[in-house]
Formats: sequence, structure tokens, C-alpha cells
Amino acid sequence: MSEQTVTTEEAATEHETGGISIGRVGLYATLIGLVGFYLIPIESGLVTSIKTPTALQETFPFFPPAGSGITVEKWQIAFDYLAPGMVNSMLFTIPSTILCALLGSMAAYGLTLVDWRGQIAVLALFIAGIFVPYQAVIVPLFQFWSQYMQLGARLSFLWGLPLLEPHYATILELIITHTAYGIPIVTLLFRSQYKTMSEEMIEAARLDGASIWRVYRRIVLPLSIPMFAVVFIFQFTQIWNEFLFSLTIIGSTNDPAASATLILSGLGQSLEGTDYPLRMAGAFITALPTLLVYVLFADKFAEGVQT
Repeated sequence: MSEQTVTTEEAATEHETGGISIGRVGLYATLIGLVGFYLIPIESGLVTSIKTPTALQETFPFFPPAGSGITVEKWQIAFDYLAPGMVNSMLFTIPSTILCALLGSMAAYGLTLVDWRGQIAVLALFIAGIFVPYQAVIVPLFQFWSQYMQLGARLSFLWGLPLLEPHYATILELIITHTAYGIPIVTLLFRSQYKTMSEEMIEAARLDGASIWRVYRRIVLPLSIPMFAVVFIFQFTQIWNEFLFSLTIIGSTNDPAASATLILSGLGQSLEGTDYPLRMAGAFITALPTLLVYVLFADKFAEGVQT
């Protein structure tokens, strides 16, 4: 038995060269290949955004331009075009994300840690809401806001106040729409965490006389901070990058309420052709807020995923 073990160890060491096994070399080579595979498109877009028209025609997409072929003019133009849309996107993305997180957490608490009749049926409705595709609701959504609600007309008495503009009605429509569409998936995410919470701890708080709201505020909510980070990153990214609802509700890039993604869809398009450096610069500028959010909440995000 010992001879077989020695033979096996010797056979294993035969595949090693210089203290590094062939399997480990293959693993590192695969990882480096994957890193290159995913970074080359980003690198290509970045170098394209700083090329002059002449350098764009004379170099390959992933090759950096020479000294005279570098310009940051497209970044300045893209920022000037996208700045109003970035502000509009922030105005509906941040409130929608916060509302989704708070309402989803409360709904998950009521559907997981509180017992009441009809709980399963309501949970089934939340789960069903996750699978409703965007394309299935764009027509009723457009009719609901444009024909039935007409928030711009209903809230016309507010537009004379300082800092309030008529196009904020469209922003409000987007906030409500994104919040309603995001609550089901957020509820499911919070519920997955609440199912792992100690029932004894919750029951002890109830025996001490704590109300349902007090249990949520003093126990459940503080323990939910890592999951709030997960939800915030997930929903912020989804809402910020969403295009179909903006196109349906806003409709035009010339609208004062146009979002960043809506403006980006027409950036660099003209009768002469497509201005690829301008489009690439606009794409990177539009992606910066989501990257910043991930960097700020990365630690809590990792903690929330583990839970």
C-alpha cells in the first residue's frame, strides 16, 4: 500500500516543472485569457473615444493613436450633451432605488417574519410580478400616464413654485413606474435573507412587548444593511441603464425630461454617419455613476451576497 502511495506521489511530481504544476500554469493562462477577453472591448472603446477622425480611419479599433491623433474634445462634447440627461436620470434613479429598497424590505418582513392569512397568495403575486416582461406593459403604461393620469395637468398648480419645472411630472411618472416594477425582485432578495434570521430572537422581542413595527425598526432593519447595499447596487444599475420605460414615457431626446440613456441612443448620429469617438465617450460618461456606486458599496455588497 505504501509503495502505491509513493508511486502516485512520484507520478504527480513528474508533471511539475520548477515548482509550478502544469495544471496551475493552465489555470493562470485561462484566467489571463479571460481577463483579456473582457478588457479588450473596454480598451477598444476607450482608445476610440480619444481618437481624431484621421486616427480613427488609419488605426485598428484596439490600437492607441499616435501623438497627434489624440484628442479629448469628444469627451467635452459628450458631457455637454449628456449633462441634462444625467441630472434627470439621477432625479428618478435615486428615489426609485431608495423606495424599492424600503418598500421591498417591509414587504419581505411582512411575508416572512409575520404570520397572517393569505400570505402565500400575496407572495405568489410578488413572484409573478418578477416575470412580467417590459414589452408586455409598455402599451398600457403609455395609456395610463398619457390618457388617464396626466400628472402634468393635475400638478399644474406646482409649476409656478421655485425650482419646480413642468417636466418634473414625467420624472415622477418614471419614479413610480420603476418603483412598482422593482419591488417584486427586491422583496424576493430581502426575503431570502429574512428566512435565515433567528426566529428565537424575533420571538423574544415580541414576548418583551415589542410591536411588529418596533421589531422591524430595532432588529430587522439594522441587520438588513448589507442586503440594502446589494439591492441599492442592483436596482441603481438596472434603473440607470433602463431604456424602454424612458422611451415609452418620455418619447423624445428633445424632451426636457430626457434621460441619459435616451440621449445616448442618438448621440453621434448624423446624416454624415456615426461619430464613433463621440458615442464611445458618451458611453463611458454614462457608465461612471454605476461604477461609482459599486465602488462605494463594494464591501457591504460582498457581505450582503454572503448572507
